Amino acid sequence: MSAVERDGRVLRCRVSTGRHGTLDGPAMQEVTEALAALSGDDGVGAVLVHGDGENFCTGGDVRAFAGAQDRYAYVHGLASTFHAMLQPLASAPVPTVAAVPGWAAGAGMSLALACDLAVGGRSTRMRPAYPGIGFSPDGGMTWTLPRLVGAARARRILLTDEVLDAGTLDELGLLASVVDDDAVADEAAALAHRLAQGPTAALGRIRGLLDRTWEASFGEQLAAESDAIATCAAGPEGAEGLAAFGEKRRPVFH
Repeated sequence: MSAVERDGRVLRCRVSTGRHGTLDGPAMQEVTEALAALSGDDGVGAVLVHGDGENFCTGGDVRAFAGAQDRYAYVHGLASTFHAMLQPLASAPVPTVAAVPGWAAGAGMSLALACDLAVGGRSTRMRPAYPGIGFSPDGGMTWTLPRLVGAARARRILLTDEVLDAGTLDELGLLASVVDDDAVADEAAALAHRLAQGPTAALGRIRGLLDRTWEASFGEQLAAESDAIATCAAGPEGAEGLAAFGEKRRPVFH
């Protein structure tokens, strides 16, 4: 079964498999290639990241780590493969949504944090998990988590290997919404489809502006916003949005 499927304007990407939600190596390669090929004008309006079991993703196969003859080379190779997928996910020209039922631990938590929006259930849990096996994080967790929750709280979560329940994740803003456990997949898909029908170019520019805000000065950000909003206004999405506003109707971007 393919790990990548088109569902209308949504690109569905399966990253894990099995009841525990173990990272799927062949799937990661397929997802990496699909994400790297996104252009923003290829008919894809959103990416939906998901697993195929009761847990979103609990990271790599720890038994394989333990059995590797050269653990440094083995784990470094896995981390490099994982990071090769995360790079185009983080820089995608369209919004990214994660469907996060059950556990998102280790690399699964990194994946959820790397997406723009995550939908969880009442039983959803996140945990760094790396310290539990004597590892430090990968998947950008030490970059994304402090930016999302603040440096002090990120330090506490990572160093104590804290388990975050759905209520805490909601409070911290790490979940965009919390629904009944059996509704996670449908709610995440509905959110992805809703975003995919929106102004794709404008949403892509919003992602780009948010990405650069940590490095840009206020003046630089203002200049980037001026360029982005003017480009939107001069494009077809801006024309449709303005026409719909004048005609007192909902815009139809696609």
